[in-house]
Amino acid sequence: MATAAQEPALRRRKDVGAAWRVLAGVQRKWVPPSCSPTPRWQDDLQNHTFLHTMYCQNASPSVGLSESYDEDQLFSFDFSQNIRVPRLPEFADWAQKSEDVSTIFFDKGFCQAMIHEIGPKLEGQIPVSRGIPVAEVFTLKPLEFGKPNTLVCFVSNLFPPALTVNWQHHSAPVEGVGPTYVSAINGLSFQAFSYLNFTPAPSDIFSCIVTHEINSHTAIAYWVPQNALPSDLLENVLCGVAFGLGVLGIIVGLVLIIYFRKPCSGD
Repeated sequence: MATAAQEPALRRRKDVGAAWRVLAGVQRKWVPPSCSPTPRWQDDLQNHTFLHTMYCQNASPSVGLSESYDEDQLFSFDFSQNIRVPRLPEFADWAQKSEDVSTIFFDKGFCQAMIHEIGPKLEGQIPVSRGIPVAEVFTLKPLEFGKPNTLVCFVSNLFPPALTVNWQHHSAPVEGVGPTYVSAINGLSFQAFSYLNFTPAPSDIFSCIVTHEINSHTAIAYWVPQNALPSDLLENVLCGVAFGLGVLGIIVGLVLIIYFRKPCSGD
């Protein structure tokens, strides 16, 4: 994403970056002004970018909306229920606002019209895919055995955003995985997040399998427990051992003091 500092002025911009057989997009970007005089009290403030990207394609998902702040996704849009979906629970209150739903559906229609009208004219002129997806897995919170946590499968270098994400535990498929969140970044490139709630155990082996539907390339990322924080049981055991050693040290010290304070026997 071009940094906000490089933007000449505050503007609301609708960019049609490309239309082709696979993907078309409508993008709006809001950035604060940088060319107008800045009050002295704002000298230390940083510029930020809010990105609203509508995309459509001849693959699944056929249409999508991503809203991000400084490349961190805030919301997607569920077109089957006409509601915003927050990526994290902390954003749920903001997702309730729906004043711009009509604008979202206008963008959807415009994006799909580009696919049907302009896409065939660019057949073969623009690659249908670019790069190879890269996946990595990490925990959302510090790892503690026996305490609920969430695995995050992060997919980068993704274009177009036509993918499936599956989880496995010890090579067995995991059921009940939530939706995959796709967000746009600079230049209509994409990244994706998949979340899996679990309770970690020392023997766990999880894998996140990402399949790019356009070229059938598959990326696999594995997760095994590393650098776990001490569990409550281990902490209690260590505290007990330390207490026992402390008491033992006191007893040994008293014995030595009594021994060396004995009067020496005469010849």
